[in-house]
Amino acid sequence: MTSSDADSRFLGDPRILDLFAGPGGLDVAAHMLGVPSLGIEWDRGACETRYKAGLPTWHADVSAVRRDRFEDLPQDLNVLAGGPPCQTYSVAGSGAGRKALVQVEELIHALVDGADEKKIDDRLAALEAKGGDPRTALVLEPLRYAIKALGSPNRAGRPFDVIVLEQVPQVKALWDVYKSALEKGLPRPDGSRVPYKVAEVKTLHTEAYGVPQTRRRTILIARLDEHGTPPLPEPTHYIYNSRKPKQGGPDDMAVAQVQSTLPTEEGADEPPKAWVSMGEVLSRKPPFEIKSNYGSGGDPKKRGIRTDRQPSFTVTGKVSRNAVRHPDGTPHDPDRLTIREAGILQTFPPNYPWSGGDRSQQVGNAVPPLFGVHVLAAALALPLPREEGLRENWITLDPEGEDYATLRKKGCGASDGCGSDCPKPEDQSSPSTASKSSRPRTGASAKRSAK
Repeated sequence: MTSSDADSRFLGDPRILDLFAGPGGLDVAAHMLGVPSLGIEWDRGACETRYKAGLPTWHADVSAVRRDRFEDLPQDLNVLAGGPPCQTYSVAGSGAGRKALVQVEELIHALVDGADEKKIDDRLAALEAKGGDPRTALVLEPLRYAIKALGSPNRAGRPFDVIVLEQVPQVKALWDVYKSALEKGLPRPDGSRVPYKVAEVKTLHTEAYGVPQTRRRTILIARLDEHGTPPLPEPTHYIYNSRKPKQGGPDDMAVAQVQSTLPTEEGADEPPKAWVSMGEVLSRKPPFEIKSNYGSGGDPKKRGIRTDRQPSFTVTGKVSRNAVRHPDGTPHDPDRLTIREAGILQTFPPNYPWSGGDRSQQVGNAVPPLFGVHVLAAALALPLPREEGLRENWITLDPEGEDYATLRKKGCGASDGCGSDCPKPEDQSSPSTASKSSRPRTGASAKRSAK
């Protein structure tokens, strides 16, 4: 595998700050690229997974870190990444969705025009008092972090060199607003601006990057103006077409005809590969079928079915409810996808140490690491690593060991529990049971893609 921009590396030592970091999808991708990362994560269960995986993590509220602890962040972090919860806008197309977008757009423009933090917080509080979604504040956090960096004494006002954001397709209009704001330039305290070059905001199919599931994500990649316009990651596999669900060899015209996004110009790096099927990555004995938990065509009684020769449906927080059966309809053994299998379909290593509560939600909310590898490689102009590396066993930390205790103490302030900077236990409701006023970990509902 190659990267179209791999010969033009512009950051000698990239280091990632991952907001709303979840159980580690983007951080596993960064690890595969040899790039250090620090994640900020709200949910205790996801943090337990991250600590066992050896991923540096602050168990904290992203907003609280920006307000109260920004100067404590390592000063060498130069890449800002994350997928903020976007329930506030995920109902795009309805009256509520359009209203939410207008509100978010007004706040983005206010930030870019130099509004101070208190004024923005007051406006957010006023919106919430009128029945607005409190999670709107989280949608703004990547922008607020990028602006905060420009006035940070610890960073000497040094901006983030690269910004990478991802979310469900419904958020494309919001990323377009972000794009305009970044291209206009973020305000320094002295009134000058720091402009960015931003790639086309586009919705990508994860199976076109070797992920064995159909999942779509809308990506924003920005670089400081001096680094030039970033490319989007080049697809390496065919996309999946549910109307033509079978594929044979490389000469299968039914598959070739459905793909319009792959490079076809003379001299392209590699010809596209077939999309990856569930049977290729799961250790279950074929043939088998998976019956989706979601209805098809708007009818909850009609459940979609995928076979072992096809990619999985989108892995969501309810993935453990998907039934696995033989082609004759009898249950497979086991008759539900396990957390390990769901993680593999997301391209996590096979022994990734899923821990804590609501593991299905952790898996479903995560960025597929292989997709993250392609996005980060394009953003940072790095060569792509061996894809097989994600199928190798992960080195897991012993919860009784010194390394785990040290990592946890750095993240929680205590080696055996939560410290004063961690979110309070009563505020960490599972996203599947949280009320509207609760702050979910990574925007569970919003991060469930269209299948």
